Amino acid sequence: MTPDDLRPAKRPTMYFIGVTTGSSAIHRVFAAWRPVLGLHDVDLVGIDVPVGAPPAVYRRVVEHLRDDEHSRGALVTTHKLDLYAACHDLFGTVNEDAARLREVSALVARDGNVDGLALDPITSQLALHALVPRLAGRDVLVMGAGGAALALCDSLAYRAGDESPERVVITDISADRLAAITEDVAGGDASITWQSHLLAPTATHDDLLADLAPGALVVNATGMGKDRPGSPLTDAAVFPRGGYAWDFNYRGELTFLRQARVRAAEDQLTVEDGWRYFVHGWTRAIDAVFGLGIPTSGPGFARLYDAAQEVR
Repeated sequence: MTPDDLRPAKRPTMYFIGVTTGSSAIHRVFAAWRPVLGLHDVDLVGIDVPVGAPPAVYRRVVEHLRDDEHSRGALVTTHKLDLYAACHDLFGTVNEDAARLREVSALVARDGNVDGLALDPITSQLALHALVPRLAGRDVLVMGAGGAALALCDSLAYRAGDESPERVVITDISADRLAAITEDVAGGDASITWQSHLLAPTATHDDLLADLAPGALVVNATGMGKDRPGSPLTDAAVFPRGGYAWDFNYRGELTFLRQARVRAAEDQLTVEDGWRYFVHGWTRAIDAVFGLGIPTSGPGFARLYDAAQEVR
């Protein structure tokens, strides 16, 4: 569906605002979650919006959510920044993270009103804690400075508390993206040392890995291995011993993930893909839209995670 196709919903509906929503695993996962969450009569509908769409396109989507009695809300992927910029005056409220990051990842429609929420910092924190039991004092290398990296760095700067890392190194090929993260984290935890590296498009990160302390976390947030081929590392890269390798991707060629798994035994690595992040992201958005009290851990979350795994 495109924004031009929007019509009044016939029963409770949650939308998924992306670029090519039809290929997403969430359609299979949501079908598996319906009986678990009691959402038998709820539809999930994708809305495909091209990258860089005019503000009027985003406003049409938000106005539909506001005015349609059966539309309950939406999860937003690629368009988080552009949708916020085009529609912030249409929101009844935005949460603190949305105001600081100037983006929204979830929209909640109730009683002729739409609220905007940025949930990615929470999602990042939940997925990170499941991967790294104790983050305090570690080095972190975040390769790529797009939206997912911004959310992760924001959660480290503002939510880590006693579990804040010692040093966070961020890289990208865009000075503007690096500047956006630097600006965001400036008001956060002053105990963290932040370093940024502007790299050439063909540069690799092998030397930066070698500079990390043992036990460091290495994150592939570049999109390489999913949106575009390759990896930010070469096959000769050696990971910090006893560390963690986290690929934000969960589908595609997943070259970084393959490299980390090859090195896992020798470097004593714990390796994770982006699937748990995906599950946390969707459960947080669904919970915000329908107010179900979905747990973020324990048996209740495990049941949803296992149901998603079965149809992955």
